[in-house]
Order: sequence, then structure tokens, then C-alpha cells
Amino acid sequence: MGATVTTEATEVRGGDARGPLNVGYGKMMMWYFILSDSLTFCGFLVGYGFTRFKFIDTWPIADEVFNHFPFLHGDHPMYFVALMTFILIFSSVTMVLAVDAGHQMKRKKVATYMFMTIIGGLVFLGSQAWEWKNFIQGTYGAVETRGGSILQFVGADGKQIALSDFAIVNPERIETTMTRADGTWFVNGPKIPTYSVAEVKAGLEANPDIRIRTQKTTDEKHKQILSREESLVRINDAVMVVEGANLIRNEYGHKTFGDFFFFITGFHGFHVFTGILINTIIFFNVLLGTYDRRGSYEMVEKGGLYWHFVDLVWVFVFTFFYLV
Repeated sequence: MGATVTTEATEVRGGDARGPLNVGYGKMMMWYFILSDSLTFCGFLVGYGFTRFKFIDTWPIADEVFNHFPFLHGDHPMYFVALMTFILIFSSVTMVLAVDAGHQMKRKKVATYMFMTIIGGLVFLGSQAWEWKNFIQGTYGAVETRGGSILQFVGADGKQIALSDFAIVNPERIETTMTRADGTWFVNGPKIPTYSVAEVKAGLEANPDIRIRTQKTTDEKHKQILSREESLVRINDAVMVVEGANLIRNEYGHKTFGDFFFFITGFHGFHVFTGILINTIIFFNVLLGTYDRRGSYEMVEKGGLYWHFVDLVWVFVFTFFYLV
């Protein structure tokens, strides 16, 4: 006698079938995505760690690079990055409140907290764009030697000074930037530096208080400052003026420092942007009552998982890239 077995798919409220461990398939796929994406970020951070360890003696000091703060003059090391971190963590708190309100089926509270989360993400993304602008534009400027080393300049007090503070501009220097109208085939070239090596050298020789600071780190965790005599000799190795940063070189120190900054923070910024888009779609669905009709706000919880992941990744980026 044959036995008839009837199977029924177990569902959660809203129609999402449950998989192993009694978890909805949609939520499970989000966890799979987070796991795989974590490996990508791990690859970036591990690569950064190995590279920094290899060039530890010439690696830039983060406190000297990320010292800008909007509307404030002077050095404010890491203050702005710390503020960005606080904003992103606070947006994670509002996301938790939105998920909790969804469990209670309180649509207005979900919409309010989702809106606050989106605003927090936009503020963080805008802050990151402002940080990129300052990083690319640069503050002081430097020169690069034949061997690829970066030489910066300090005043009598040992603090770094900008090229504009001492470089002597040659009034007879003529620079021409070619335009598309000057040829049949045109490719944009690199931006012409504000000063030439000769003008920087002339300014150094004319100011006895100025010395060169190399990219080598001393035992006291400071960059090595050459004597006046050593500075006048070392400047002869300069072949290029470097202002700001790009994927080829930067005024802060080792060349790969800029590459890792752009790739790691840019990749994370892309995730924040994606999270904002996801949260915006969920936010409008909340306003339209979509999840009330489904009888479940689990989509808010799925979006929350992604947003918490983005926040957690930034904590690791902030710790290993900026603080350590």
C-alpha cells in the first residue's frame, strides 16, 4: 500500500517562502551577498596592510594628510573623518528604529526613520566627496626626485609650508596649454603645475629658514627633516613638482597611498550610494502602503542588513586606513 506525502512551502507574512534555519529566502540571499562582498573588502584591506608594512618607513602619516575641517583654518587631524563616522553610525541607529517600527506595523514611524537614514547617508556621501576634493587638490605641494621620492618643505618651526609661501615665480616663464583647436588629434594632458622646479629651488635658496622634509619616518613617528646644507644638496635631485594626488603620484608620500585611498574609500562610497538608492525605493514603498498590503515590513529589514554592513565596513576602513 503506497503512502501519499504532501509537502507545503512554509511562508512568512508577505509571501516570502522560508528556507533552511527557518529564514526567508530573500533575507538569506542578502546574507550570501554580504558574505561575498565582505571578502572583497577584506582583499582591499589586507592588500593595504601588506603594502603599508612593506613601505612602512615611507608611508604618509594620516594625521598630516586628513587634517581639513569645513570653515575652520589650521590643522584638525582626523576630526572631519571622525564626524563622518559618527554620522554613518547614527544613520545605522535610525535604520534599527525603522526595522523595529516595521515589526510593529507602524508605517509613519518607519517612514520617519527611513528618511533620517537616507539623509544621514547623503550627508556622509557629500562629506566623502568634500574629502576627496581636498585630497586631490592638495594643500602644500611637494617635489618628486629622480628615484620617485617625495620631498616636502618645512619652516623654522618644523611645520610643513606650502610652495606658494616661498617659491619665487619667474616672470619670464611662458607656459602654453594646448587645446583641441590646436590639432587634428587631441588628448588631454596632465595639468601644468603652478610652479616649476627651478622656481621652488630658487625660493629654497633665498629663504635660509626653509628645509626639506623627506618621506622617511623616524623612530619618533615623525618625518625626517634634513639640515639646511643637506636640503640645498637634495633639491638638486628634484625633477617634478607634485600638487595634490592622482592615481600616478601624490604630494603626501608613497605613490600607492593615493591608489589605496581612491579604491578603498571609492568602493565603499559606491556601496553607500547603492544603499541610499535601495533605502529611497523602500521609503517610497512605505509611503505608498506597499508593505501594509503585504502584511510584512521584511523588505525594510533586508535593506537594514545591507545598510548595517556598509556601516560596519566603514568602521574597519576608518580603523585600519585612518587610525592605525
